[in-house]
Amino acid sequence: MVYRPKGVCSNAIDVEVEDGIIKSVEFTGGCNGNLQGIASLVAGMKAEDAIAKLKGIKCGFKNTSCPDQLACALQEILDN
Repeated sequence: MVYRPKGVCSNAIDVEVEDGIIKSVEFTGGCNGNLQGIASLVAGMKAEDAIAKLKGIKCGFKNTSCPDQLACALQEILDN
């Protein structure tokens, strides 16, 4: 699934989840090194666990962040 994040520097998050487990995450745009690190850390993790850890993280004065938007993408996948 390709998720279009809102309010952050990245402009797309490509997420693959299988049986509730995150298989891969790829961000387009944003802080490349940090986002590669996040993608690597959540690979193999239960989507629910990643949501619990990432939801609500803010970037500077923004009300959201790329990790928070990843949590939104994962929640959308689980809801569908």
